[in-house]
Amino acid sequence: MKDGFIRVGTAVPHIRIADCKHNTAELIRIARLASEEGVQLLLFPELCVTGYTCGDLFFSLPLLEGAENALSAYLRGTADLPLLSVIGLPLRWRNKLYNCAAVCASGRLLGIIPKRHLPNYAEHNEVRWFTPAPEGMHSISLCGRDLPFGTDQLFCCDTMPELTAAVEICEDLWTPAPPSCVHAAAGATVVCNLSAGAEFVGKADYRRRLLEIHSARLLTGYLYANAGYGESTTDLVFSGHCLIAENGTIAAERLPFAAPEQPLIFTELDLAAVTRERMRLNTYPAAPSADNYCRTVFSLPQAETSLSRAVDPHPFVPRDPAELASRCEDILTIAAHGLCQRIERTFARSCVVAISGGLDSCLALLTTVRAMDLLGRPRTDIIAVTMPCFGTTSRTRSNAERLCAELGVTLRTVDITEAVMLHFRDIGHDPDLHNVVYENCQARERTQVVMDIANAENGLVIGTGDLSELALGWATYNGDHMSMYAVNSDIPKTLIRHMVAHCADREENAGRADLAACLRDILATPVSPELLPPKDEEIAQITEDLVGPYELHDFCLYHMLRRGSSPRKIFRLARLAFCGSYDEATLLHWIETFTRRFIIQQFKRSCLPDGPKVGSVGISPRGDLRMPSDASAALWLRELETCRSETKGELTV
Repeated sequence: MKDGFIRVGTAVPHIRIADCKHNTAELIRIARLASEEGVQLLLFPELCVTGYTCGDLFFSLPLLEGAENALSAYLRGTADLPLLSVIGLPLRWRNKLYNCAAVCASGRLLGIIPKRHLPNYAEHNEVRWFTPAPEGMHSISLCGRDLPFGTDQLFCCDTMPELTAAVEICEDLWTPAPPSCVHAAAGATVVCNLSAGAEFVGKADYRRRLLEIHSARLLTGYLYANAGYGESTTDLVFSGHCLIAENGTIAAERLPFAAPEQPLIFTELDLAAVTRERMRLNTYPAAPSADNYCRTVFSLPQAETSLSRAVDPHPFVPRDPAELASRCEDILTIAAHGLCQRIERTFARSCVVAISGGLDSCLALLTTVRAMDLLGRPRTDIIAVTMPCFGTTSRTRSNAERLCAELGVTLRTVDITEAVMLHFRDIGHDPDLHNVVYENCQARERTQVVMDIANAENGLVIGTGDLSELALGWATYNGDHMSMYAVNSDIPKTLIRHMVAHCADREENAGRADLAACLRDILATPVSPELLPPKDEEIAQITEDLVGPYELHDFCLYHMLRRGSSPRKIFRLARLAFCGSYDEATLLHWIETFTRRFIIQQFKRSCLPDGPKVGSVGISPRGDLRMPSDASAALWLRELETCRSETKGELTV
């Protein structure tokens, strides 16, 4: 429960039709198994106490009495478990029969939710037996208690404020306005759906898409437990397909027809991220202060929730090769079209790109080439400028020249060594002192050169700096920090590498092997600003040795900005994501570096040039990130100091 995590599960019991005693024993067995696995919220399928396919047996008094007795037995059998669970059964109320969910917590019955939408089409025939949920909230006497009866119920955990659960049943989800829409608006952060959907071709894919979209729209965790083994196959087959979704992503899945020996799936929901996202999106409705909802409070023991869910070390980079290729292509298209409009609206005759032979300038040039192609303009209208100085190696200069030749753009070489040396004399700087002045003079001279060439050619200077560098403030103020349109400013370093690789694959598939080979050699070149003299023609200044691994910084960037995670939580997730790659001390060091630099370097981002937004994490001062330039990092750094002291012992992942 720490850091907003809670372990949730869905289960498919192997039932017997109308055998309530057997089914209840199976539910208790699985509940105990789930509790041993640390599950704190468990969902069973629709009508699992009796079976969904009882047909006219639902009118049998022995079956209905058996279901009520089974509920009492389930409460007794799970009284010692620190578990919120939801089971399905038929219940009588005021001479009508209802398809219901019973919400239970450690032997205490909290409430009864009747199904609102009863399907009576195709294979469905529920109206024959059941009555739709009545409007409003009522009371039902059950298991020796008077309980809330109705759909408008929320179950609120007093030991975890982020956990508020609601329930809907099967067809409720498939309607144009599911009850869960209102539940979420009223404050539910987790929705439990007890289901009994028959399997047929294409249904599983539809379920996945439905849960992805619905959980994203509602910003919820969504549990879907489907009936399976033991249900009648007279006309239908039930597969036990279960899903757990979180805000648009399937977090866990029990595949259709999975082995009955594996009834349980579980994962952790990050409810802190869910509630933070609702807070961030102002169009998400505020929970009404006075409504008709019945709110029932329950308790779960406060405990550290260990994480079984996979934590992606590279959250900006899709694992699926096809999805990665699609993302790279989408970003190139968005950035190129953004640049097209800027070229047209400024009546620019040319685009000027500072080309170094490194990844960022390579991608900026590729994007500019695509924009010119879209406009039907000759590539010679692109002026690529290579500006060798003290740190330039023959490898990077050669790659820059080869790249421009293969792309067919205009190449200019302006050696800035003499200009920088003159500037050193003007300001009284010793050229043998390789400090920040030595480095930044070169960066600013290069910016001056491309800006003046752009003026002379009625052109636009295309920025090359990427999202990761700008997040860290790893840019020379009014040097490479500045441009007239920054096409890479929303692309993280870890993804830029894959985008250049994607372009290399495209060129090779198109028969341009020399261009592909050049791009791959650029990919193999260490990331460096090349501002210090090389040693034996080898790059002397490796960026990641100085500022830290970009994969760690991008991980921090994603979880801080997109997920709203604290430094402590980022450290906890990083330990899991990079287990075996970095030790705890290294992780803490670079997380601290990122945190400190991100906050104190905001002044550079407050005056960034325009650039196209391409992803869900952005730092434009006109868009995603409105942050004071003089904020203090003390709170965040103190939290990391606490983590550092805790790691002297054992800190549970």
